Amino acid sequence: PGDWIALPCSRLAREMPCISLPRDLLFAELGRSYTEDEFQELCFEFGIELDEVTVEKLVNTAKRGVEASEEEVVMFKIEMPANRYDLLCLEGLAAALNCFVGRAQPPTFALAPLPAGGPLLMTVKPETAQIRPYIVCAVLRDISLSTAAYTSLIELQDRMHHNICRRRTLVAIGTHDLDKLQPPFTYEARLPSDIKFRPLGEEKEFDAPALMAHYAKDNKMNKFTPIITDSPVYPCVYDSAGTLLSLPPIINGWHSRMSPSIKNILIECTATDLTKANITLNTIVAMFSQYCAKPFTVEPVTVQYPSGPSHPKLAGQAIRFPDVSTGLIHADVGYIQRSIGLSPEQLPPAKVVELLGRMMLPATYLPAEKAVAVTVPITRSDILHACDVMEDVAIAYSMNKVPRIVPFVDCHASQQPLNQLQELVRNELAGAGYTEALVFALSSHTEAFSAMRLLDDGETAVVIANPKTLDFEVCRTSLLPGLLKTAASNKKLPLPWRYFEVSDVVLQDRAADVGAKNSRRISAVCMVNGTSGFEQAHGLVDRLMTIFGLSRQPGTLPAGEEAPVVAGGCYSFAPSVHASFLPGRQARVFVNRLSVSGEPLGVCHLGYFGVVHPEVLNAFELPFVGSALELEMEVLL
Repeated sequence: PGDWIALPCSRLAREMPCISLPRDLLFAELGRSYTEDEFQELCFEFGIELDEVTVEKLVNTAKRGVEASEEEVVMFKIEMPANRYDLLCLEGLAAALNCFVGRAQPPTFALAPLPAGGPLLMTVKPETAQIRPYIVCAVLRDISLSTAAYTSLIELQDRMHHNICRRRTLVAIGTHDLDKLQPPFTYEARLPSDIKFRPLGEEKEFDAPALMAHYAKDNKMNKFTPIITDSPVYPCVYDSAGTLLSLPPIINGWHSRMSPSIKNILIECTATDLTKANITLNTIVAMFSQYCAKPFTVEPVTVQYPSGPSHPKLAGQAIRFPDVSTGLIHADVGYIQRSIGLSPEQLPPAKVVELLGRMMLPATYLPAEKAVAVTVPITRSDILHACDVMEDVAIAYSMNKVPRIVPFVDCHASQQPLNQLQELVRNELAGAGYTEALVFALSSHTEAFSAMRLLDDGETAVVIANPKTLDFEVCRTSLLPGLLKTAASNKKLPLPWRYFEVSDVVLQDRAADVGAKNSRRISAVCMVNGTSGFEQAHGLVDRLMTIFGLSRQPGTLPAGEEAPVVAGGCYSFAPSVHASFLPGRQARVFVNRLSVSGEPLGVCHLGYFGVVHPEVLNAFELPFVGSALELEMEVLL
């Protein structure tokens, strides 16, 4: 007791993306050469890390439109912040570093004049709501790409597919040679048997079912086919001549393939999340519009959404994408100074404005408000709050220069009893062979309710107003959905799977001053070979009760009673009818703890355990039967 132990985690915070860039090309964009130590220092000051320097062969494939090459070059492998999508390619990193060292100013993005015939049109069909409801588009006109820039464009798509696009499940990017196509375009959803085309990199035509079977044997493509395989319709993009541009999120068509000599690029992003689609599109056009005849301009495309119930948020709207307008965030200068730990003399407002400019965030000081008005370009989707502005000021000021101050506080620290209890429980669960999972405190409404076979009564979950993404719509009301999602994300691991979490859920509470309360819970999921795992969940509950000094009361409590008779210092089980568990294979847990003086504290409902319902397993795409438990930890304090 009192020692820290390292607990294995099934999912820590997502790893920082690591990108490989040719050293000489990067130095050419930066206007000078650096020694390895100098560049390492520059990266550290900017908040990124030079992870490794290697010598590699650049192998480009004919599928990408570039002749194969095995030239050996020095590569820098650089770790980037997970939310800085603008740094995932050479163009974006070079622009950011040039601005950081004062060599260049941040670009201003604008929409190009419309063609004489008006903007290109993409018409969305109602059927797309069944599979991928959204599409956003843009055109890069009169573009001139070197082979290196063309390769960078392709690599940026791959990196974004693995990052913000979540392996194409949220967004799929398609880039096409516009000169080979005949506008206007349509975004449709057709029966698989009605789709036939020649995919990129293939020698013959396939219909969609045959293509899915073909890609099921491909180690690279079989990661994406499950996204749409079971859908009754597949999304597809066509031009007016009936030529298929792409079958998102799987593959583009051969007809509209690109090459380094391309002059006009059509970019389309189909998505289940419109916000992420806009961020993805904006990032691509921001990075590569510099190669257009008029740099940093992009031609908009009008996307016409259908009227009617299929697309309720955008019904009947004709929207021009991309939206290159800037955002505006006000940040109090005093807040920035205090948060970093600098005095007004050390960090005056003029210095704050200068430092933000180095981070590609043009700002103006507002004396009346004692705040800075920060212009947020389309490349900085990570700037959401004044704290993000403060962080960039700290980076530009240099973390090494921030003074280290001993706090002027004289007090004796001690661990909160609830947190101390949590650490002890975590140690016990790890000792029982369970792996700790760290899961987001926010979840989607579907995961919180319908996936768990629960109804939303409107009085349980705390709902997020204007959520940034569909993944984070409500504060979690249970730890189980996160653990089941963790298990689903680790299906490649061999059985048994044993995961646990001891953390807070958030519930509505009208009596609380903020209308909600936190509740600390213990949850675990177990999936093993040849059994439902019910006996293991039962045994884990017994183990937890034992370490809390509770004895098992003989027999079973009657079903349906909210205050059954449980002797002091004991726990017992009663049949339950929780919708997330299999009927007849679940139980409620009741306890009656003793006070320090030995008096019973009263019977409390502690939680549930049982075999997870098959419909819940299907909702989380789990192929094995399993059991789970969820207990209120504060009852045991």
